[in-house]
Amino acid sequence: MSVMPDDSPCPLETSREAPAEPPGFALTVVPPPDVIQTVAIRPGAPPPRVEPTAVQLVRGVRSRDRAALGRAISLIESSNPAHQSKARELMRLLAVSAPDASTSIRIGITGVPGAGKSTFIERLGCMLTSAGSRLAVLAVDPSSAISGGAILGDKTRMAKLASDPNAFIRPSPSSGTLGGVARTTRDSIAICEAAGFDVVLVETVGVGQSETAVADMTDLFLALMVPGAGDELQGIKRGLLELVDILIVNKCDGDNMQRAKLAARQHAGALRMLRGDGESALAPIVLTASALTGDGVADIWTSILARHSTMRSTGNLEARRRTQRVRWLDTAIDDRLHAMLRASSAAQLALENARARVLAGTLAPSDAADTVLNTLIETICTQRPQDSHSLP
Repeated sequence: MSVMPDDSPCPLETSREAPAEPPGFALTVVPPPDVIQTVAIRPGAPPPRVEPTAVQLVRGVRSRDRAALGRAISLIESSNPAHQSKARELMRLLAVSAPDASTSIRIGITGVPGAGKSTFIERLGCMLTSAGSRLAVLAVDPSSAISGGAILGDKTRMAKLASDPNAFIRPSPSSGTLGGVARTTRDSIAICEAAGFDVVLVETVGVGQSETAVADMTDLFLALMVPGAGDELQGIKRGLLELVDILIVNKCDGDNMQRAKLAARQHAGALRMLRGDGESALAPIVLTASALTGDGVADIWTSILARHSTMRSTGNLEARRRTQRVRWLDTAIDDRLHAMLRASSAAQLALENARARVLAGTLAPSDAADTVLNTLIETICTQRPQDSHSLP
């Protein structure tokens, strides 16, 4: 290697009249040997973000890293095809390395607007975490009409629980999904259980859409009602009564106490008439509570534990989860087919043409669906093997 004399011009210096750098920029360049070189960077700019691999996320989730847990759930919620592929790898790895989830308790909770779901969850959650339990709350929020994301109302209403180190609250956008349950809620439950949370609570947007969605992914289904709601909600109540395990009449305090107890008796009678399983150990029960004062909340948790224990000892819990896994499969297939349809330009073009003809009345919707699906099938069959990974 030759060394330049001291009076030799710098080989990087091309002109003394080089244009000035924009204000706020500093020049720093990677130098050749013995020469300092500069490039333009913005002062204080953060380093480029490096996305963690699926393996790194799994390690973070298993080590109970809250940041990794949040990133893992964000990954499975993403509609980006590249993210979906990585999310499937993540779930495969978790399925191999996840701990036994048979001891966890999955609870679904719903209720009419204003029933006090968030207040009840915070009261119950703080009681559980103070006793040493780890609680994950998947609060399925309404979707923003502008960004499509969760409005985050539930998290702001549970500020005390959100700051608890033994609790994890994750608002997720419902994205218009029936029942107010996000498309990826089942995966989120599995991720939370892999992170060591022994209680996972799924809060829905509300009632009246399709409560079966949350009942099909949890062990126990709770419904919060309020006294004096009126007969206009009877249709919604009937749908709840067909699915509910524990019905809670909330706001049983102060001047409302007698009305709450009356409402509890009415609901208990309706359950006996509708379900007819009053003698069964797993018959639905009706309890009263006040999330505001905390009265009755401990009794509700005792009832949850007793019911869950009975389900486990009778084999009902395992049977219920096996059935849920099959429904999870059916849902995953539907999601993949829709994703493949969106990813195929040929199928999208066929869909646009089919919609136009259906609108014009020249093609029946059933025939239009056949046309679109046939186009998608042809696209899949003609796709080159080396491109198969590009399918969602």
